Amino acid sequence: MEDSAPSMDIYDFIVVGAGTAGLPCAIFGAKAGARVLVVEKEDQIGGTLHLSGGHMSAAGTRRQKERGIEDSTEAHFKDIQRISRHTAREDLVRLALSHSAWLIDWLQEEGFEFAPDSPRIVHGHEPYSVPRTYYGVDEARSVLKVLSRVVQPLIDSGAVTLALKAKVKALLTDKGRVVGVQFAQGGRIEVARAQRGVVLATGGFAASPQLFQEIEGFPLVSAAREHSTGDGLMMARGLGAHVAGQGTYLPTFGGLPHPDDPHRAFWADRPLLIAKERPPYEIYVDRFGKRWIAEDEESIDLKERALLKTDGLTFFTVLDDHGVEMSDNIIVGWSKSDLRERAGKRDGVHVAPTLAELARAAGIDEEGLLVSVARYNGFVRDRVDPDFGRTFLPALIEKPPFYAMRNHGISLITFAGVDVDASLRVRREDGSIIEGLYAAGEILGAGATCGNSFCGGMVMGPAMIFGRLIGERLAIPDDVVNGPTAEVPRPDGEVTPTAEIPRPRS
Repeated sequence: MEDSAPSMDIYDFIVVGAGTAGLPCAIFGAKAGARVLVVEKEDQIGGTLHLSGGHMSAAGTRRQKERGIEDSTEAHFKDIQRISRHTAREDLVRLALSHSAWLIDWLQEEGFEFAPDSPRIVHGHEPYSVPRTYYGVDEARSVLKVLSRVVQPLIDSGAVTLALKAKVKALLTDKGRVVGVQFAQGGRIEVARAQRGVVLATGGFAASPQLFQEIEGFPLVSAAREHSTGDGLMMARGLGAHVAGQGTYLPTFGGLPHPDDPHRAFWADRPLLIAKERPPYEIYVDRFGKRWIAEDEESIDLKERALLKTDGLTFFTVLDDHGVEMSDNIIVGWSKSDLRERAGKRDGVHVAPTLAELARAAGIDEEGLLVSVARYNGFVRDRVDPDFGRTFLPALIEKPPFYAMRNHGISLITFAGVDVDASLRVRREDGSIIEGLYAAGEILGAGATCGNSFCGGMVMGPAMIFGRLIGERLAIPDDVVNGPTAEVPRPDGEVTPTAEIPRPRS
């Protein structure tokens, strides 16, 4: 992708972030006639599209109809209400769903390479009632492939100016209105001004342990992209923006620790903990050796909520050698021989000849683990689990060696984020609008469109849709939409930069 140096000219609007929301914003704004500057701190476009599984959900698409799947936007909305327990924002959910079929159909028209089995029902989180989840053969990179192909002619024509390795240092304001950005690139400080607005599309903050602890209130173990440091959220907060969605955080259910960084999980080595896909021969215990849920519970949502109550969001899967022999993909991509060979060598994967030694190796309370295994084995003999109601009781945990894998609730996305109105304009705590400032994508927080839950495809899809809607809105001159507005200052006029991006609060 070419990197065009920004001029000192005024743009119709500026997008901060060239990822899931930022690229559609620039593309559709430029297609509607706007001149757009995109400022991206990485050396390539795409953001989390390089890492994400790329799930999008939509009802009433051509692809559903081709497969004889009956679905509707209202049915999709009701599923989201059910899964989120009515905690998602109805206005933003309905806005996204009203354009979701368009998004999938547009991608299809642009040559998007769908995974052959999509749309399907995905069980990694609480499932929808019908198949309506889509993704590409190369996950989110399939979306990036389309967006890269579509944006390049717009860059070539000058409609979109792309500044890579350009870190925004401050938003520029004039009489309370956001009118541009100050950014560092190539050892220089540049200033760019926006005639109609600035769009924050900088993603979440699941790579910032300090900010995550402050806002979400939990220790961070992340598998998110390392650039997801919350820059846009902190810039908006520096102008008084309200942070919405606090208290809606939910961890993704379980990941092995990273060998080198306690704040990260190594996503490539992730345990398969979905009972519908791998019946569990193991038990789950916390650091005190106590079971805390029925391991065969099919609702991943209930497991994630129960995990929130465990000490440090940490738990251990404990099983014996018979359980290893009977299970496939205990860790995704590992064979049984891989597990046996790597146990005791890979951080977080422990093996020992006795349960007592296993507890000491893994850091589990020894007495607690021995009591829990003995009690569980009694349930297997009696064919009933009065503690948690587990019904899959296939075998005693008794054959050495014994294995324990340390798991932690992990963060792929963040749930809290910048508050916006139904037009995606950033709001202050009192509900007033920060003029000239818009936001789309994970910077809004997954809680906006998922509530206190994981609703499949309701982060990536809305990010692309909201980016497009803002871009098309900002392609229209203000005096056409709202009547005359104050003139944006020229380079020799006075503009007020905010302070440097503020640090997370201690």
